[in-house]
Amino acid sequence: MKGIITEEQAYQKLSALCASAEHCSHEMAEKMRRWQMSEDAMARVMERLVSDKFVDDERYCRFFVRDKIRYNKWGRRKVEQALYMKRIPEDISARILDEVDPQIYIDILRPLLQAKRKSVKAGSDYELNGKLIRFALGRGFSIEEAKECLE
Repeated sequence: MKGIITEEQAYQKLSALCASAEHCSHEMAEKMRRWQMSEDAMARVMERLVSDKFVDDERYCRFFVRDKIRYNKWGRRKVEQALYMKRIPEDISARILDEVDPQIYIDILRPLLQAKRKSVKAGSDYELNGKLIRFALGRGFSIEEAKECLE
């Protein structure tokens, strides 16, 4: 099936997109699928984007991890799941997540829980801590990190 866009047009559009912000190979492939490009044309464009350093999943992962932890205040599990959804290879994502100092998660979670504590309605300290731990788990933090911040 003939695509609605040529390989050169796809390369131009995608390289311009990548020049303005980091994108992973999965996002580029999805765009080309929406443009109904053939698999071999997609492979050639992707190869060119990677060789010209417009797409680099490891670089993308590094920025993604940093931004989601720093700005979105996510824990490791939530970042892992998001990278899985972006189809970042596990060897890349695990290595980059392992580089993050575990203390950073604690430093992010502690003020989040202090702020949440003010808005949570609970009948007892036990119930309050349960709700705060569930909140932390929902943000992607481990139960150990939540307990450490609540002590």
